[in-house]
Amino acid sequence: MLPDTPLLLAFVGASLVLALTPGPAVVYIVARTLSQGRGCGLASVMGVALGNFGNAVGAALGLAALFAVSSAAFTVVKWAGAAYLVYLGVRMWLARPPSMDAAPQASAQPLRRVFRDGFIVALLNPKTTLFFAAFLPQFMDAHGSPLMQTLALGGVFIAIAGCTDLIYVLTASLVAPRLGKAARHAVWGNRLAGTSFIGLGVLTAMGSRPTR
Repeated sequence: MLPDTPLLLAFVGASLVLALTPGPAVVYIVARTLSQGRGCGLASVMGVALGNFGNAVGAALGLAALFAVSSAAFTVVKWAGAAYLVYLGVRMWLARPPSMDAAPQASAQPLRRVFRDGFIVALLNPKTTLFFAAFLPQFMDAHGSPLMQTLALGGVFIAIAGCTDLIYVLTASLVAPRLGKAARHAVWGNRLAGTSFIGLGVLTAMGSRPTR
């Protein structure tokens, strides 16, 4: 299911460079961490990873081909993802920060909901499916099973991206306490995160280049 060692190392190196490059998923995860804590950041990483794996499965099953030939299918999924990002951003803008007198909490939302949000945001990004369809075949054996090779390589890429996302979460969590020492900082933290989500929604709707 995986290529020979030299080609696999080339794949890992290329995947690492792509994963380290900040994209919409990284911005989303960092914004969650800064505004809601490390726990929400980690839940977002897991949700995004599962959503990306869903896109890898979609690419393996030929969903990328459908998007390539049907602009309507691509547009519907793209706008659904963009609308959900904008919805999350508006919700962050309207959210009230926790009281300064209350006990510290890692998140104002259940981690299950945060995980779900990350999953939906990642899953409803058809450009990720197209990315897998364009990137993975360069490292596949024409005589092997396309389905199994796509799933295997997609899993490796998602694992690498998950590790780099964890680094972003841990780094952001070190900065977050300094930003959350006052209620004013908490308010602007929520608004910054909300603005990031809304901006990502606009970019998702208007962009044409596949991004993770």
